[in-house]
Amino acid sequence: MTIAQIGEQAALAYGALYAEAMTRQLVVNGPPLFVAQSMPRDAHTEFELDFCLPVASDEPPALPALRCVRLMYEGPLAKLFTDGYQALLQAMAAAGLRASGESREIYHAWRGPESADNRIEIQIGIAHA
Repeated sequence: MTIAQIGEQAALAYGALYAEAMTRQLVVNGPPLFVAQSMPRDAHTEFELDFCLPVASDEPPALPALRCVRLMYEGPLAKLFTDGYQALLQAMAAAGLRASGESREIYHAWRGPESADNRIEIQIGIAHA
C-alpha cells in the first residue's frame, strides 16, 4: 500500500482484528501497532505494512524482538514524519547507525488524525554492522 492508503486500511484491518479477537475470546493486552518493511520517503511509493494487535497467549510471540532506536511522538498525524521519523533518522545518521528497513509504530494513545493528544512510539530497526 502507499502512505496515503494507511488510514483507510488501518480502520478496516483493526476492526477485523478486534472482531476476530472477540470471536476467539482472546484478551487484547497491548496497543495496536504497524510493522513496515522499507517504508518509503514519499506518499506514492508502495511498501509492505502489517497491522498487529497484541493478545494474551500461551504461544510464543509472533512478532520478533527488534533492535531499534525509538522516539515517542505526540501530536497529529500530519507531523508524524517531519517531527517524528525525520528527527529520528537524523539522530541515527549523526550516531553512525543505518536503518535495517523495518520500522514499527505503536499507538499508545489515539484520539484521531488531527489530535495533538496522540502518542505514537516510532521504532526504526538498526542494521547489523
